[in-house]
Amino acid sequence: MKTKYAIVFIFIVALVIIEKESNILSRTLNRVSDKLTQRQTPLQTSSSPMYENETTQNALADDQDPRDRAMGHYNASDPHKHILLMATTRSGSSFVGEFFNQHGGNMFYMFEPLWHIERKLADAAESGNVTGLTEMYRDVLQGLFLCDFGSLERYISPAPQDHVTAALFRRESSSSLCEKSVCSPFVKDIFERYHCRTRRCGPLNLTLAAESCLSKKHRAIKTVRVRQLETLRPLVEDPRLDVMVIQLVRDPRAVLASRMVAFSAQYQTWNSWAQEGDVPEDVEQVKRFKGTCDQIRMSAELGLGRPGWLKGRYMLVRYEDIAHFPMQKAEEMYKFTGIPFSPQAKNWILKNTQTTRGASGVYSTQKNSSEQAEKWRYRIPFKLALVVQKLCGPAMKMFGYRFVDSETALLNRSLSLLEERRFGFSQD
Repeated sequence: MKTKYAIVFIFIVALVIIEKESNILSRTLNRVSDKLTQRQTPLQTSSSPMYENETTQNALADDQDPRDRAMGHYNASDPHKHILLMATTRSGSSFVGEFFNQHGGNMFYMFEPLWHIERKLADAAESGNVTGLTEMYRDVLQGLFLCDFGSLERYISPAPQDHVTAALFRRESSSSLCEKSVCSPFVKDIFERYHCRTRRCGPLNLTLAAESCLSKKHRAIKTVRVRQLETLRPLVEDPRLDVMVIQLVRDPRAVLASRMVAFSAQYQTWNSWAQEGDVPEDVEQVKRFKGTCDQIRMSAELGLGRPGWLKGRYMLVRYEDIAHFPMQKAEEMYKFTGIPFSPQAKNWILKNTQTTRGASGVYSTQKNSSEQAEKWRYRIPFKLALVVQKLCGPAMKMFGYRFVDSETALLNRSLSLLEERRFGFSQD
């Protein structure tokens, strides 16, 4: 009889142990499943109520009181910074953008995301529908500063599948998009032109990119497609953002010389004009170049005038000053943004502003910077230098670029073409 009770007792104990182990296993599997679900959750777009009510608020208020976040209140003391590096093509912006890209783990940096809009809507750009384009540019910038990649996704071609794309322009130029947390498994049969170089990754998962963006304290975007500073006013005045605009300018003669090398086919007519005759100022390409100079000048006039909406949020910097004094100017830019100048950024600048001649390609961010600033003087025909001085004279005078009146003066490197200027910035 005792043996019978003992067997029953042992059986009951065994059932209890099995049930307990089963519960533990179930909870473990649930936790694993939850993590996998979080990593595979489709990217929410800006039109999604879920994104607007949760993800955006988290991006805006990582450090605010949970009660305020639950009520949808924005914390004005939120420490996030949103940096926009505004420049024109071949003005040195890729090089200067690296000052922020190399900041380290707290910076989410994007390289020319607006390229996708320009490419997809090339017809609108050609037809002069600038107003529509600037609004699209501004909306995408706003979305990206809020870590909403849905605003950009609709312009990527071919269209992403399940928020995964192998077509993001210059992905490898953003260290944030190639870090471990964003690096999905490599897919052998998918070609990604702008693939990561620091590690072997598969196509970009925009959901993971948004998560990485949300985890960063600061966000920076480099673009050459915002033409006029005034179009950014709604972005700067958005109470959810803390936008700091850095406008980068360069001697327009150097810009033309650089474009004639980098985009030789597009600028072949300029070479023809230099060799064969006068430059016609009424052709579209010449008028466009003048228009760019005028837009740069008007933007700088607006920024330096420090209107109320832009006070303490605008800085003007010349590429030539950065090339000659990269560490000093980088420190000034970081001071302007209110972000600590990280050791990683300092080390990158030291390593990449004193490189050998062979390391500097057309699109390279490795420069012997002081030498690079003067190289254009030996590339541009004197006739074209005179044309640029005529087209862009007001802008050159404003930014302190000296004119030349002879080819001898152009080629004389002991003669500086840069006046001493200190534009500075206001933090009031």
